[in-house]
Amino acid sequence: MPETIFDALRESHTTQRSLIRKLMRSKPGPERVTLFTSLRIELASHEAAEERFLYVPMLMDDRGLHPSRDALADHHTMDELVEEMQTRGHSGRHWTSLVRRLSEELHEHLREEERSFFQLAGKILSDAQKTGLAKKYRKDFHAMQVKLSKKD
Repeated sequence: MPETIFDALRESHTTQRSLIRKLMRSKPGPERVTLFTSLRIELASHEAAEERFLYVPMLMDDRGLHPSRDALADHHTMDELVEEMQTRGHSGRHWTSLVRRLSEELHEHLREEERSFFQLAGKILSDAQKTGLAKKYRKDFHAMQVKLSKKD
């Protein structure tokens, strides 16, 4: 069976969960900075490609309009947290509380996506769209990772 957009997205979701868990357990220092950078790049690459190749097609169907808007709002909230974390040192109570908030937002967003949004998208998208969007998502995701990695 060919890969669907949902398979590709779940792979990144697994990576995101792993990175945020490691970041939550990390101590101040170079490893924490590396973990944060990896998570930031993973989130930004995933969000951009997911918005382009899942949310946009979902926005075109009345049933997907509200759920897509909610998901976009979640992305925006997480982006703001990541941005605030970038402007601070990677130690201290405030930074740790931001990591905790990001973890909560991220886990809730992924749960909601996997439990309800993907099911709705599965009804809206055709089988051909699901596999075609997976290829487009992967290509865009990897291009974004390369682009963002070069900036660091």
